[in-house]
Amino acid sequence: MDAVRVALLREVLAGSAWLPSARRFAGALRTSVVHRGGGLLLVGTAEYEPWHLAAHLDDEAAWSGLPELSPTLVRHRVPAAAPAHLAVGLHRIASAGRRETLLVVAPGPPGGGLLERVQDARRAGATVLALDSGAPDAGTGLHGLAHDTLTADPAELDLDTLQHLVSAAAGEPGAAAPRGPVSPVRRRFRDRLSRLADQLTAPPPARW
Repeated sequence: MDAVRVALLREVLAGSAWLPSARRFAGALRTSVVHRGGGLLLVGTAEYEPWHLAAHLDDEAAWSGLPELSPTLVRHRVPAAAPAHLAVGLHRIASAGRRETLLVVAPGPPGGGLLERVQDARRAGATVLALDSGAPDAGTGLHGLAHDTLTADPAELDLDTLQHLVSAAAGEPGAAAPRGPVSPVRRRFRDRLSRLADQLTAPPPARW
């Protein structure tokens, strides 16, 4: 999503709590990766790989001059012919240490195998952040492990759109993490957001 589309989306959401919520979460992400300097690991569920978020964070890393935002995409299944940067399996989470940040994106149940690895990473000192869809069981177990979470609302804002807001905000100059959670106010945006549906879908760059 380019800057014009992000600006249009923000205009649609003006006055809601989604924008400050996304900026707060993005600030936590940016602060963690910059201060720790150990790298960003990005993982989805067995059924969902966050390709677009990986691509957008990679773009934000380049545009903002913050290489720490460029993620390593961790995959549940790695094809034999995958290039090196797309051949990182779940074992990488197990080796995460205190300097690293782990961002988990869960549109559905994360599964016990993933949760065990996330728990190991947290015990080793990694910062754990989580984005989930608000669907039943999507945040089950994950919220208890994450240092910070942001949950979409199927009736207002879907997870894909929320990921766009977070990635764009992560690259903004001066992004910081205010204290205390910001809970999204229940408002209806689906009618307005539906007009942007065609603009919010774009293929990831060739790297991904």
